[in-house]
Amino acid sequence: MKINYIKKILSANIYGTAVETPINRMNFLSTRLQNNILVKREDLQPVFSFKIRGASNKINKLTEAGKNRGVIAASAGNHAQGVAFAAAKNNIKSTIIMPVITPDIKIDAVKKLGGNVILHGNNFNEAYQYALEYKKKTGGIFIHPYDDPDVIAGQGTIGMEIIRQLSYRNEKPYAIFVPVGGGGLIAGISAYVKYLDPKIKIIGVEAEDSACLAEALKYNKRTVLKKVGIFADGTAVKQIGKYTFDIAKKNVDEVITVNTDEICAAIKDLFINTRSIAEPSGALSIAGIIKYVYNNKITNKTILGVESGANVNFDRLRHISERTEIGEKTEALLGVTIPEKPGSFLKFCRSLTGHSITEFNYRYSDSKKAVVFAGIKLSDHEDKGKIISSLENKDYKVVDMTDNELAVLHVRHMVGGRCPKIKNEKIYRFAFPENPNALLNFLENMSINWNISMFHYRNHGAAFGRVFLGLQIPDSEKKELDQFLKKINYYFIPEDSNPAYKLFLE
Repeated sequence: MKINYIKKILSANIYGTAVETPINRMNFLSTRLQNNILVKREDLQPVFSFKIRGASNKINKLTEAGKNRGVIAASAGNHAQGVAFAAAKNNIKSTIIMPVITPDIKIDAVKKLGGNVILHGNNFNEAYQYALEYKKKTGGIFIHPYDDPDVIAGQGTIGMEIIRQLSYRNEKPYAIFVPVGGGGLIAGISAYVKYLDPKIKIIGVEAEDSACLAEALKYNKRTVLKKVGIFADGTAVKQIGKYTFDIAKKNVDEVITVNTDEICAAIKDLFINTRSIAEPSGALSIAGIIKYVYNNKITNKTILGVESGANVNFDRLRHISERTEIGEKTEALLGVTIPEKPGSFLKFCRSLTGHSITEFNYRYSDSKKAVVFAGIKLSDHEDKGKIISSLENKDYKVVDMTDNELAVLHVRHMVGGRCPKIKNEKIYRFAFPENPNALLNFLENMSINWNISMFHYRNHGAAFGRVFLGLQIPDSEKKELDQFLKKINYYFIPEDSNPAYKLFLE
């Protein structure tokens, strides 16, 4: 049966719980990009996220009999808070299934909103499956985070507000940029906006390591990503929704992807322009706007992005700030080989006259040459390639580390330890679940014949800890290694051939 989403959006019942959010102009960014950049402030919702709209519409439309059954949701963040808040407003019992790795701040937030929290599973998929089982057992009504027509209609009220609010200001957007996870937000917005004005571009923005909509559009079918990144956790979804994809493939003009550094730079831009602190997923649209404008040389257009949420752990701000300069293209990270003799550092600095060295890490390892990890300040959108060429012309060997995740996350904090006697070393970058037993589980399942030769852990206030380690494992035990990695089921990336490792730590 064909669903009339325009009718559903116009009749959506959300404003008893959700609020109409303002549209702000980003003055500094508008000047920098030479466009009129606007932002829809969904971070100003009662639960600091747009998710309250879809949850409210679904819950507010329940019959009395349905309300008496209670509602169930699976979520590790914004959807959980939206369901708990909307349920409490209606005096409905809510049960939220959250993964055991969910940070306490999010668990406590759901509890304070009146939700009954059950911790189950090590990831969203396991929590989701348990929620479906719990629904069958209790008879409660499941509130899907995105793949439900009423939830989509609730999110679509954002599109309705955008068109109405901009018409009051005599403004018409050239394009609307929307963050994409499971697709509920872009489905709702695009359905309404394209119905009223097909000429307005709808552009989805995804983190490059969890681009499920881009993948689905590429093959014209829903596909399941093998792995998803964890930085923009609010949109880390392996497969676009069924209902959402049916809408998106008709209405979305383009999908672009952004990396972690570009997201961090967008968080800074949002803070400078609005004094809001977006969560990584909440800043996706602004990161997309910046990339799109520069790549396509767009000028003198009105472009709007949706700031979808602000539920970010304070602990993560250190990591976000650390990576912002790379995202803004104002810092280059280079591995440079210089002679191992007195005066080499002075000569290196003189070769960079006019630039500031922001970082310099080094430890003696060879009597003839030294490989240093150097951070170099760039002027506004200066091409780092010119600096690299200049250094190479002075007979320095240079390796660009600016976009190397291993270098940015770990190696820059570790430079100084080399051990050429290590044999059979396998190098990995892991995402350990952020719970007390994660490391213990890893060690207890690891063969006692293997040796940990290197270990670096960083806490970024997320649901996962970033771990970089070396394991001494005989080549004959590759089968056992594969079985071990499959059993612990932690996200990992082999890094044996990464130049950051080979230059500084091998």
